[in-house]
Amino acid sequence: MSHHAIGLVEFTSIAQGIAAADAMAKTANVEILFAKSICPGKYIVMIGGDVAAVNQSVGAGTDLCPDVVVDSFVIPNIHPSVLPAISGGTNIENVRAISVIETYSVAATIEATDAAVKAASVEPIRMHLAFGIGGKSYVVLTGEVADVNAATEAGSKIASDKGFLVSRVVIPRPSKQLIDQLL
Repeated sequence: MSHHAIGLVEFTSIAQGIAAADAMAKTANVEILFAKSICPGKYIVMIGGDVAAVNQSVGAGTDLCPDVVVDSFVIPNIHPSVLPAISGGTNIENVRAISVIETYSVAATIEATDAAVKAASVEPIRMHLAFGIGGKSYVVLTGEVADVNAATEAGSKIASDKGFLVSRVVIPRPSKQLIDQLL
């Protein structure tokens, strides 16, 4: 299935998140890209499909159990570099400047990444989504210093506007040892 759009709903309840995942799959012609528990006891469901179907599906998930929704989004035209970064499939050869955008929400990190890569010529190196880090998430971006600054500003604004930005940092010339640890 081709994914013109992706959507995600993040829940504070695993049980209700599972029920919502079922409703999301049954409501519209979407594909569940992943549905799983994350730290600290939350549940996330990501779906893909055409824009209308993804909107309808995310709406079904958030409407079923609104009291346990942490965050959600629909990204109508997902940048092609975002999904590989989520699955850990990036292969960056020339790391220049880097930045880290850290959030309290998986959804906010993915939205911030999409905004960042659309705002400037950067690539996501790594996206860590709330596994073993207390429910926080982060993305590491690389590019030329000016591009990394612009992308970090754009991505951080999305997370900040939602109230989920923890921190952001730009490192103009990261050490090779650090890069080896991040890749």
